[in-house]
Amino acid sequence: MTYRGRAIPALPALTTLAALLTTFCPYSAHAQTGWKPAPAPLMTRWAKDVSPTNALPDYPRPQMVRKTWQSLNGLWDYSLTSADASAAPAAMTGRILVPFPYEAALSGAGKPSIPTQRLWYRRRFSVPAGWKGQRILLHFGAVNYASAVSVNGQTVGTHRGGYDSFTFDITGRLKTDAGQTNEIAVSVTNPLKTDVPDAQVVGKQRVRPGGIFYTAATGIWQSVWLEPVPVQHIETLKITPDIDASQMRLSVPSSVALPLTVTVLDGGKILATATGKTNAEMRLPVRNPKLWSPASPHLYGLKVTLGIGKNADSVTSYFAMRKIALGKDREGRQRIFLNNKFVFEVGALDQGYWPDGIYTAPTDAALRYDIEIAKKLGYNLLRKHAKVEPDRWYYHADRLGMLVWQDMPQMFGGRGGILSDDAKKQFLTEWQRIIAQHYNSPSIVVWTTFNEGWGQHDTPLVVAQTRKWDGTRLVNNASGWTDQKVGDMHDTHAYPVPRSNTPEADRAAVCGEYGGVTLNVPGHRWNDRVMGYGATLQSSWQATRRFQTLLTDAWNLKDAPGASAVVYTQLTDVEQEINGILTYDRAVMKLNTPIVAAAHRGVFLPLGPDPNPNPQLVPTADDEPIVWRYTTDKPADSWTAVDFQDTDWKTGPAPFGNDAGGVRTNWKTSDIWIRRTFTLPTAIPANLVLLVKHDENAEIYINGVPAGSATGFTGEYAEVPLSAEARAALKSGTNTFAVHCHQTIGGQSIDVGLIAAPKK
Repeated sequence: MTYRGRAIPALPALTTLAALLTTFCPYSAHAQTGWKPAPAPLMTRWAKDVSPTNALPDYPRPQMVRKTWQSLNGLWDYSLTSADASAAPAAMTGRILVPFPYEAALSGAGKPSIPTQRLWYRRRFSVPAGWKGQRILLHFGAVNYASAVSVNGQTVGTHRGGYDSFTFDITGRLKTDAGQTNEIAVSVTNPLKTDVPDAQVVGKQRVRPGGIFYTAATGIWQSVWLEPVPVQHIETLKITPDIDASQMRLSVPSSVALPLTVTVLDGGKILATATGKTNAEMRLPVRNPKLWSPASPHLYGLKVTLGIGKNADSVTSYFAMRKIALGKDREGRQRIFLNNKFVFEVGALDQGYWPDGIYTAPTDAALRYDIEIAKKLGYNLLRKHAKVEPDRWYYHADRLGMLVWQDMPQMFGGRGGILSDDAKKQFLTEWQRIIAQHYNSPSIVVWTTFNEGWGQHDTPLVVAQTRKWDGTRLVNNASGWTDQKVGDMHDTHAYPVPRSNTPEADRAAVCGEYGGVTLNVPGHRWNDRVMGYGATLQSSWQATRRFQTLLTDAWNLKDAPGASAVVYTQLTDVEQEINGILTYDRAVMKLNTPIVAAAHRGVFLPLGPDPNPNPQLVPTADDEPIVWRYTTDKPADSWTAVDFQDTDWKTGPAPFGNDAGGVRTNWKTSDIWIRRTFTLPTAIPANLVLLVKHDENAEIYINGVPAGSATGFTGEYAEVPLSAEARAALKSGTNTFAVHCHQTIGGQSIDVGLIAAPKK
């Protein structure tokens, strides 16, 4: 079996699901048959729990709950046309499981992205008789990217943006008599525009995934659902805690002024009840508040009723008493304060990708799992990177106690950073909607407007707008590389070793990305490509040791220069990136959990001896500096010989390079020659490989014999075969490495080690 040209393992447990799917979905008038997951390189353990009858059945909006609703998740018909088609095909060509995106195995389609085509969805539904006389709302959690919706052949609305929810009142388009069915149709295009003036907000999606970019997620990827409401109903809540005044502020926007009744609860106990009106801020006392934090994520209940009598609208919600702000520590340094106290934030990068669902977690338990395992690992922070999650993810973060830094997904501008005015306007439109949608989640403490200069534009304006839309949270103007000296923090990216700026008079210092310990786990890989930040380590012990070293450096940043937060890359593997603490399928914990959890608390437990029988024989400088002799002047032709006199060469620790991660000795010329001796034991393993970090072309000699070569460049250590002649030249005792690296453009680096060949 193959997938996108790659061989994949058989999936016997999943391919038998189709036999079970012969029941009727409670939300559909037709039999749910003929679905099974598409082939995929990797599946999670939750995939077995997915079927057309239970596709993400949980209530999608925990921040504003009504008792009566109807899910439209399940099997829909689908087809493809050209992107400029204005009408759906007369006959659909397949079935797709909503809300899994078109590219996902769990959708049943599981095909490559379709940037030049339009994806059409269609399904039938009935409106319960008890809903008659009410307004019927059609909700979409998220559809990527530009969508148009019709009911019974009549357009009800359009939407552009792949990460925010939207709603249409479809009452006037419905057939509501008993026995009548309605038809909903959705058309979607996801052009995946990057590097053009009218670029879209795409995050990490790519037509051709690779490196730090991944499979796209086209179409409906969050829940679709119906909800009956009175004519005058609550559209949104705006909840603002104020711990300094021991109160909660509530606003309910409305087109007209209507009476409100609000009740605050702590468990089953009523703490306060107040009346007011829409469009006017209400202030409710919360005396002696139980403050929300990762250590104690206390949530209060909330009931809001609009109007009176049988036409009243009532919703339940929750909130937390929590404050995030800048503050000065005892040394006068600017810090990030939680509830008026400095809390060192130790976090992980979380990209929210799934091998079987791409953007969509297979089940709510899977969605919750990533937060639960992060808590178990000792993290108090997740940086939600280049993606916005469904509302239920933030509900779980609120309930479990996880601080969240929320990125705006990236818009990648045209060459030279050129963006059209329309693209900039759309960026702000989507960002405003995202902030408004998630304003009430206590877990979110930072809004990050840009990442590493990708599509970065008008930074002071974007930061000012972000503050205008939400003045209660901190703003990170640019995570990594392109700080514009605005916002509340200076965010440094450093791989693999963490680093931060010094706190400024009015801004904190953080390390928004570091680490990237790379460990391959056979049988749990998306593909054969490797993306990481350092050597591909050979065992969990080695990876845990490396992780401990990096966490030691990270904790040292807290005191000098005074960092407020560090964010490790990353929680899970994602496609070819194998630098996660967990494998992509969440099946294997790569590191020693007790050791890692303690390190996140600043406690570094003894690791014990390495159980790996094949450690690095000649270590690279990835962990510790290794001193070589080097020259940038072309040496004599005999420079590779064991007895070559290199005493007049300079000495310096590897890696050598410029504008590359982990460089210890600066090298800026086109060529460098390096030499070192190393010692081997009496028993030398038969099968060995070179570990080489190179940018660009490297030629490697051992004891004067050609040992291997590498062309091009790599950002991490790669395995290079060791020649048979070099293997024969190795001896117990002292041996000599001689390496030449030639560089033409871009960054540059060189370092070499020797390891026993890993078992395949």
